[in-house]
Amino acid sequence: MKKQLITLAAGVIAATSALTMTACGNSNVIYVDTNAYFAPFEYYDSNLNIKGVDVDIMNKVGEKLGKKVVFENTDFDVIIDNVQSGKKYDCGAAGITVTDERKEKVDFSNPYFTSVQYAILPENAAVETYTDGDVSYILWGELAGKKIGYQRDTTGDIYVNLEIQGEDGYTGQLQNAQGTEGKGYDNAQLAVDAIKAKQVDVTVVDKLPAEYIVKNNQGYKCYAVYYPADAEHEKDYPTEEQYAICVTKGNAELLNAINEVLDELGEEGVNKLVTQHLGF
Repeated sequence: MKKQLITLAAGVIAATSALTMTACGNSNVIYVDTNAYFAPFEYYDSNLNIKGVDVDIMNKVGEKLGKKVVFENTDFDVIIDNVQSGKKYDCGAAGITVTDERKEKVDFSNPYFTSVQYAILPENAAVETYTDGDVSYILWGELAGKKIGYQRDTTGDIYVNLEIQGEDGYTGQLQNAQGTEGKGYDNAQLAVDAIKAKQVDVTVVDKLPAEYIVKNNQGYKCYAVYYPADAEHEKDYPTEEQYAICVTKGNAELLNAINEVLDELGEEGVNKLVTQHLGF
């Protein structure tokens, strides 16, 4: 149970949707709910247009179905409920991790990207680091006694609070560390800005957004966050989660088209989009 997100998400998704426009009111438009502060998957460009990997994928879906695709920005924590209601949005694309709790509310496409959690720290922060192939990482215990920022209702939120609070049958990596606390923000950039504002010491967020933020903001560094080797693992190991696009239950046409596009792109095609939007 202990590190599988498929069993960690209970109680995380807030039921706060209050939208009234119906997606079925215009069958020639696909309305996509997103949170445009999760580069490279979705972000605002200099002209305040929403761009990113998920946008490119959904635009290909629109071409396949002969429909216009409209992306709209909302808070991340309402996306699942918005899509579940089907009142306005046909689907949600925002680097969304597949969990059992979310699958009860929406249908998910095939996974298209696997991510891990990263810690963003001030450039001058002293931490003990390790290497796993070409990955530099720290252990969760390195965050003991720190104020840890995260984006609310994301997997960063889930992981940080699990490790601080523990769970029945599981003692969190940070549960007995005095002074450790988590603090949520509306998006990952705000959670990182909180480091500079001395509100938190470190921010935990998914790998690519972490790398994107560090690349585009001076004074930070980032490392993967690993668990120490245990009875089940011979060596230290990372978190793991899979992204997929969520669709209102029963919308088989849209779900099938999304899966077709993902199959056509394949891992190589998705990674090419990632590299393009990271600017590497």
